Amino acid sequence: MTFVPDHHHADLGDVTLHYVTAGSGKPIVLLHGWPQTWYAWRKIMPELAKDYFVIAPDLRGLGDSSRPLGGFDKKTIGADIAKLLNLIRPGEDAFVVGHDWGGTVAFALAAYHPGVVKKLTILDVAIPGDGSGTFSQNGRRWHHAFHQTLDMPEQLIHGREDVYYRWFYANFGWVRDAIGEEEIVEYLRTYRDFSTLRTGMNYYRTLNQDVLDNEAFLKTQKLQMPILAFGGADAFGRGGETLASMQRVGTNVRGGIVQNCGHWIPEEQPEFLLKELTVFFRE
Repeated sequence: MTFVPDHHHADLGDVTLHYVTAGSGKPIVLLHGWPQTWYAWRKIMPELAKDYFVIAPDLRGLGDSSRPLGGFDKKTIGADIAKLLNLIRPGEDAFVVGHDWGGTVAFALAAYHPGVVKKLTILDVAIPGDGSGTFSQNGRRWHHAFHQTLDMPEQLIHGREDVYYRWFYANFGWVRDAIGEEEIVEYLRTYRDFSTLRTGMNYYRTLNQDVLDNEAFLKTQKLQMPILAFGGADAFGRGGETLASMQRVGTNVRGGIVQNCGHWIPEEQPEFLLKELTVFFRE
């Protein structure tokens, strides 16, 4: 039986978010990264929806959400998610899972909206401003500096979107065809749009603001909720960096390294992730 989630749009004022839902029960919010959409969670949503109410939005400026000119610092995007959750399930807290930029948004949601996040899971990203200076891995993640350059990425990538994005799908992961042609077509459906090229780059161009915001928060406090953190062992996976980063910013953290996996954990090792999430949420 084909899994078909429900599609919705929420007008939050300066942005309209597209999001999908499935299941019933306590809410789980799934936050994707770049260059992806809610569709990154397709392999784990059906199973999670058997016991929970799953909410998977397209982040501001990406997927089928609207393309505002600004607001791409993660504190603002975290506020988007807080508003969305309050609109859908007023007054409830949620389990939150974030991958890549979705992980930094999930951190912002937890940090700047106390009481919203019951448990937090962070996948293959470090938190900007955690004090380690490893977010861009000393240049190993070469695209970070490139994307932060004003205007130049748009000029070089426009018209070559397929070539550019496909390189990341093929090389950042370890498991061959974890992101297949059908999935790439769905991602490129919105990422071919020039406006998405601009908004995608803006996630990187606000990195300095993210660092300042998070440094200010971490000077006086850390996250108190239970946190699960994993990085991929292979290809462009972050290995132990994700767990180490979360241990700097939280007080109740566990996790580790996902073997036979690169950056795309929800798509490369969905069974592993489902098992870990199920145990974590039920504790």
